[in-house]
Parts: sequence; structure tokens; C-alpha cells
Amino acid sequence: MTVDIKTHLADLMRAALAGFAPDAAEAAIVLERPRQASHGDFACNLAMQLARTMKRNPRELARSLLAGIPPSPFVARVEIAGAGFINFHLHRAAKLEAVRAVLEQGEDFGRSTQGGRKKIQIEFVSANPTGPLHVGHGRGAAYGASLANLLARAGWDVTREYYVNDAGRQMDILATSAWLRYLELHGAAIPFPPNAYQGDYVRHMATEMKIAHGDKYVRPASDVLDSTPGLPDAARADDEAKAQREAHLDALIANAKRLLGEDWKYVHERVLDEQIEDCRGDLEEFGVRFDVWFSEKSLYGTGLVERCVERLKQAGHVFERDGAWWFRSTAFGDEKDRVVRRDNGLYTYFASDIAYHLNKYERGFDRIVNIWGADHHGYIARVKGAIGALGLDPERLDIALVQFAVLYRNGEKAAMSTRSGEYVTLRTLREEVGNDACRFFYIMRKADQHLDFDLDLAKSQTNDNPVYYIQYAHARICSVLSQWGGDARALPEADLGRLDNPYELALAARLGEFPEVVEAAAKDLAPHMIAFYLKDLAAEFHAYYNAERMLVDDAALRDARIALAAAVRQVIRNGMAIIGVGCPQSM
Repeated sequence: MTVDIKTHLADLMRAALAGFAPDAAEAAIVLERPRQASHGDFACNLAMQLARTMKRNPRELARSLLAGIPPSPFVARVEIAGAGFINFHLHRAAKLEAVRAVLEQGEDFGRSTQGGRKKIQIEFVSANPTGPLHVGHGRGAAYGASLANLLARAGWDVTREYYVNDAGRQMDILATSAWLRYLELHGAAIPFPPNAYQGDYVRHMATEMKIAHGDKYVRPASDVLDSTPGLPDAARADDEAKAQREAHLDALIANAKRLLGEDWKYVHERVLDEQIEDCRGDLEEFGVRFDVWFSEKSLYGTGLVERCVERLKQAGHVFERDGAWWFRSTAFGDEKDRVVRRDNGLYTYFASDIAYHLNKYERGFDRIVNIWGADHHGYIARVKGAIGALGLDPERLDIALVQFAVLYRNGEKAAMSTRSGEYVTLRTLREEVGNDACRFFYIMRKADQHLDFDLDLAKSQTNDNPVYYIQYAHARICSVLSQWGGDARALPEADLGRLDNPYELALAARLGEFPEVVEAAAKDLAPHMIAFYLKDLAAEFHAYYNAERMLVDDAALRDARIALAAAVRQVIRNGMAIIGVGCPQSM
């Protein structure tokens, strides 16, 4: 039976504390790995934690604690360093415990109870279903899926959710865009608005409607253009021209609803369903799946938006001005108050967003994580303010911001405007570089940091490509184990004491870090830490592989080295599973 070394050391420190200062027995025992190997394998700052409350010099406290640490077969020596750190140096056998732990626990190595099986909801992607997902959405998808896997491994009960913005103006614009293209296919001479959705997918939806229903939805062009304000010169980009274009588009939408009558619902739902299914299929091919697809329209259908705003009004957080209802957002740190119901009686997107968050709380999640694009940074204060105004705890909500990835192809930056139709889709990127490179490259950096997606590097089969480098380490180990040909089930019984060179001990120590990295990454909502860890692990294995033979004549040494390699392979698999990247057996 393997021993969890970190837990063991914490028990030693707690025993020392109980003998020295029983009143402080509940103090947190924090053990961290020093940055410098000369400082030992683990360092504890307990003496410095206690110094202020006990009004003692931390080094004096450290000496008292040191004297009370029970002997351990895993600890070679303990010493005091710096201002009062207690540093543990482990015996070689203790470092090798991690190898046996990996072999015994297999896929479960690195799992923890940190989350306590509490319910956590992660809402991510949630792109408007108005066109194909682009490479910017892909980063949010990869981050969200990896974070969900990470938190599940850290002991949380995870619900993955996509919020479908199926109500509001953007869907009206898409439905009108498809209908105008449909009329165009029937010969209507109607100028296509420059601010409508332009992509080929809109023409495709129009063609499908024509094939399925012929001219059923054709209306006279003169009626379609009735009472629409003229469009300004295409070269004008001033605010007045922009407002004129938006007014023209709004008039077209109103005419479409009036002329189509009951058929408007069909057109609207057809384009919505087609785009949602395209999005769902794209994400599933990318290895990203959701437990819940939540409809914005359902918030209106159940009356929750109205009840939510009324609840805020009754609590004194909503006031009326110029016929509109305003939420006192400034009382909660926002830069200005926000409209929740317009003067025409229609609720704003912000109102439905508040209702959606109320729904999340009512579903009983212990913790909620929203993954938003970095351009939504200013939205945080008003959403958290509304949650507090509803009498709920805003601290249960975490907002993780994701910078859009910028794709560079042939040294040129690619445009990604969904309205203009000029964008690089996630599907196109995946077809070029593969899912594995996409998933790994998207999370190589901290989510709120800018990411330039180097397409050439992602496609390269060199050691400079980190995903290739890690997968190659896995494939090398598979090859070695195949040549060995032994029974892998017997490897936990190998004589690991034969492992004594620096490469082997460094690998064993690195394996032992994996559970700690998982917990730290989960705590910080930072799956990029897993990617960094895997790169380091692969680098140390490649160095070992190039320096030492594994299939040596000495059977005991050979089995010990094979056991170490098998443990590295298992941890690579466990880590890559978190970030959604495959582990090929040959390359």
C-alpha cells in the first residue's frame, strides 16, 4: 500500500504542533515544493504562521516544532531555513512511492476530494446561434471543457451548460437575413443590408427553405421595402450613417414579421435550429459536450424575467425614468445605472441575464462559473450587483475571462467578423491542424492572456510543438513496453529501489507533483497549469530515454525502469484527458 507523502508530512507537523502548542492544533498545515532543489523536497511555513499570534520569533518557533517532529522512515533530514521555513529532505524510497502510487491507482491517480462533491455549474461558449463558431469561440470551448474535466477530477459534481440566446434582435436579424436571401433566389430585387448576416451559411439556409417550400414565403419586394428608410452611401462610417443602417434593418425585420404572419415563427425557428445543430455538431466533433442547453426564451415563457424584475423593484433597486425601468447598478459598483425594461415595455438582454442567474441559484448550485470573453469585463459589476440585490450571495459566482485567440496564417492575421461573413471557423481550423493541436494550443496560456495561435507550429512534427512533444513521449513508452513484452499488471511489484540515478529520481519526483498540480489548477481555474506540467514531464522523460537504456540485461533493473516508464505514460494519459487531447500509441 502506497503512502501519500504530503499527507504523511502534514501528519508529522500536526503531531509536533500538538506537543508544542495544543491550543493551535487547528492551524492550517501548508506544504509546498521549494523552487530550489537544495532547499529540500517540501517546505512548511507553519512557524511563520504562528509567530504573530504567539508573539514569538519564527525561527525560535521553528526550532521548537523541529524538536517535536516524530521520526519517519521516509524523511532523511529536516532543517530550518530562511525566516523560519521547515524543510523536509526525503529518502530516495519516499520519492519512489509516487511511481508505485501511479501504477496502483491508474486512471484515478491525481483525483482528489477537494470539491467535496459539491455542485458546480460551468457555463461556457454560449455564442449567439447566428453563424458558425469561429476560432475565438474555440478558445472558450477548449478552456471551458478542460476546466470542467479538471474540476471533476478535483472532486466537484460538474454541470456543463450552454446558454442559447434564442430571443432578441440578433436572431431576428438572422431570420430576416435568410428570408431576404430566399427572396433573392426567387428573383426579388431587394438590396441586401450591409449590416445583415452575410456568410454563405445564410445562402445555404435560404436554399434549403426554397427546396423544402418553394415560393410559399415569397412576398412582393415593394411590400418588403415599404416604409424602410434609405441606406446611406456605403463609404460612410459615421454614427449617423450607422444609425440609418440599423433603422433600415429594423424596418425590414418589422416588415418580415408583418408580411409572414404565422410563417415568421417557422422561418425564425428553422434558422435557429439549424445554427444550434451546426454548433452542437461542431463542438461534439471537438470533444466538447454539454449536459444542458438552456434556452433564453424559456425565461420569458415561464415568466421568470418579469418576476425577477418585479422582485428587484419591490426591493427598491429599480426606479422609473422616461417610461423605462432602471436597475440601480451604480449602488453596486457599476459605472452607470442600467435599463431592464424599455419604455415600449420590452425587457432588455440584461433583464433576461439577471433572470438566468436567478435560475442558476434556484437550481441549487454551490458554485457557479461563467466563462466570458474578455470584452465582457465591464459586465461583471452589474451582474454581481443584481445578484446581491436579489438577496443572493454573489461570492458563489466566479467570472473567468477568456481573451480571443488570434489566428495567424502565412504570417497574416485572419479577420473574424460574423456579421460580414469574413471569419475563420473553428471547423476550418480543426480540419487544418487537428483537434489535439487545437485543444492543447488553446489552453497553453492563461485564459485571460492574449493568444496568438501559431498555425505553422501547431501543424509541425518537431520538438518545438508541445503537443507533438508530449504525444511522442507517450508513443515512445508504448514502443518500449511493446518490446519488453511483460505483464504490466505485475509492475507495481517491481523493485523500485533499483532506481537511483538522477534522471529516475527527477521523474519520480515529477510524478509525485501531479496530484498537487491538479488541485492547484482547480483552485485557480487554470487548466494551463496541466499543459505546463505535461511539457515538463515529457522533457524529463525524453532526457532519461536519451541517456539510459531501459531494456537492460539485468531483469530487476529492467522491470524497475519499465515500471517508471509505465507510470510516466499513465500520468501523461491522465493529464491529456483533462485537456481533451489524445495519446497515440505510435507516431
